[in-house]
Amino acid sequence: MSNQVFLLPDLGEGLTEADIAEWKVRVGDTVTIDQVVVEVETAKAAVEVPIPFEGTVISLHGDEGATLKVGTPLITVSGAPAAHRQYREEERAGTGSGNVLIGYGTSEDTRQRRRRVRRPEVAPAPRSTGGVRVISPIVRNLARDNAVDLTALPATGPGGVITRADVERAITTTPADAQRIPIKGLRKAVADKLSTSRREIPDATTWVDVDATELLAARRAINAALPDDEKVGLLALLARLAVAALRQFPELNSTVDTARNEIVRYNQVHLGIAAQTPRGLVVPVIENADALTTVELAQHLRDTTDLAREGTLPPARLSGGTFTLNNYGVFGVDGSTPIINHPEAAILGVGRIVDKPWVVDGQLAVRKVTQVSLSFDHRVCDGGVAGGFLRLFADYLENPIAVLGRL
Repeated sequence: MSNQVFLLPDLGEGLTEADIAEWKVRVGDTVTIDQVVVEVETAKAAVEVPIPFEGTVISLHGDEGATLKVGTPLITVSGAPAAHRQYREEERAGTGSGNVLIGYGTSEDTRQRRRRVRRPEVAPAPRSTGGVRVISPIVRNLARDNAVDLTALPATGPGGVITRADVERAITTTPADAQRIPIKGLRKAVADKLSTSRREIPDATTWVDVDATELLAARRAINAALPDDEKVGLLALLARLAVAALRQFPELNSTVDTARNEIVRYNQVHLGIAAQTPRGLVVPVIENADALTTVELAQHLRDTTDLAREGTLPPARLSGGTFTLNNYGVFGVDGSTPIINHPEAAILGVGRIVDKPWVVDGQLAVRKVTQVSLSFDHRVCDGGVAGGFLRLFADYLENPIAVLGRL
């Protein structure tokens, strides 16, 4: 018998860390090869992690909520080395069970198993982890009783030890009823990406009010001729018209290669759709959206947004976009200045559609009006191009049948 240390495996898509969402085993439990022992949450997905050992759990290297780096100890098992050797032989022979994480596991099936992680609305008092240096139990208890996150606390003691003064300093600078919520997982990924966007992209925003009355009428007419399983939603029409406008203004379907000081213009539109999910904001991508019909695009949007809200989209489906559409009107707001989804060059936003007075043929009428906005990277184009695209998109919304008839 010997101890086997299972390291947090490579989770793919360039991910370097994961949060422990839920341990499936406890110290003293007996585990078998390929048994799921923990569920971790990365910046892009929730992943169930199987263990390649069998034996008795003797150590869990982190509490729930802790962040671990790829390649660091995850769980230690006391078991027979022979079981592990057999497991690796099965892997080389291609006869394993199929529970694979990139860089570790069997080869029969490379699909990762995921399920939605339900998070509480307010984070509980944070726990400390094995990586935090706290020698005194008094200090640890003081932090726990006052909801001080030891993992985010600067240490001033010798050798990086957190002292009582460090904890008391955090307590005195925080209101008694305040709660500290660690920025990690998907929230950290979103924060990092938006911060990078604001730091690197010289963005500007332009907007215009649009009469969307005919757009809604067009949707009703289209759906009247389609079976129930092919109905077209408003988001699909917005996406289809946005892609059509990009054909006339390809400058916005691009990115900036800062290392080579070049603008990279894409030939296909990989359309990102900003979606609010229980885990937070994600941007699933519809590849080659410009090659899809309106009905096909609607089906792709339904499938993709459903998977995104369930938290079951593969990480690869959450990257690679070239242009993003953000329908923030679903939140009941009229306008916004959306932050560009780095490293893209533009993001198109659409507000809610409401009844407003509007002049039609010289007469005042009540029409369905929305506001559309475009945030763009000023390095790839000037205001003339951005304004031209937005005005064309607005014209498409006001006269959708004429445009859709040519698509």
